[in-house]
Amino acid sequence: MGATRTVAVYSLGGTIAMTADPATGGVVPALSAHDLLAAVPHLEGRGVELRVHDFRRVPGASLSFGDLAELGAAIDETLTDGDVDGVVITQGTDTIEETAFVLDLHHGHEQPVVVTGALRNPTMAGPDGPANLYAAVLAAAAPQLRGAGVLVVLNDEIHAARHVRKSHTTSPAAFTSPAAGPLGRIAEDGVRLTAAPPRRFGPLAWRRGRDVRVGLYTVSLGDDGELLAAWEGRCDGLVVAAFGVGHVPQRLVESLERLAARVPVVLASRIDNGPVLTGTYGYPGSERDLIGRGLVPAGDLGPYQARLLLHELLAQGDSDREAIAEGFAAFAR
Repeated sequence: MGATRTVAVYSLGGTIAMTADPATGGVVPALSAHDLLAAVPHLEGRGVELRVHDFRRVPGASLSFGDLAELGAAIDETLTDGDVDGVVITQGTDTIEETAFVLDLHHGHEQPVVVTGALRNPTMAGPDGPANLYAAVLAAAAPQLRGAGVLVVLNDEIHAARHVRKSHTTSPAAFTSPAAGPLGRIAEDGVRLTAAPPRRFGPLAWRRGRDVRVGLYTVSLGDDGELLAAWEGRCDGLVVAAFGVGHVPQRLVESLERLAARVPVVLASRIDNGPVLTGTYGYPGSERDLIGRGLVPAGDLGPYQARLLLHELLAQGDSDREAIAEGFAAFAR
């Protein structure tokens, strides 16, 4: 069968690209994008032409915002010509949900971008990398996914960047979408959708005029606020991962109010599934009280996603509370 669809593959490293280091015995990123594709059976004959880019060879934990900006620019250039039907990114699973979310905030093309990886490295029995890469290529080439934005495909499941979470440290079925479920599956060499993709946000431009530091502070039982005070003067914005629907101990309230008067402070839930409320509880330290003191509600975004959205809004030059609140409200619509 001749090639009828074209998919660009960008490899960043991660478990999927690791092999044993003879000096240490541990696995390290070493395999190129061509090596990864050579290990995937049955890709030939699927009617897909592959254009391979060996972009990085680093663990997922070492990826940076700068890496993502360069990758996003490269993908924009690849897709602008219109002769590529989709993109696959292979990387370490540690940061897949964050990579996918950031790229989706900036993705302005109809062609889908599919992020995949592996939980079992190639030296293990039953490595899942080849199957995940195979499924990702099929998803990126599928006409049904045009306009779906950035997706995550592992274990034959298709997840939207907005909802996907890594919910297990080692299982090949680690990726789930707690708030919505997967969009569909790969079965019999094709895409089978069971839900519509969520509404897209943006796209934001890739602007990196200044370095932005956004903190993440997780509230815990018995929190005395001393570590929260350490953020004053050291960040351009802060996300608070609060209890439940957006609650903190009363003794943290004044510190948060002072911080919110200086930098944007976003109120998320450390539960990472379900919304922050805005007007149900009214005691000091409740979500209603904190929003009244200037904190911005994160809606249904978990703390990691809220941090990424705040970071990217600040990188656009939006630094006042009203602009940040509008950005989060627009994402929630």
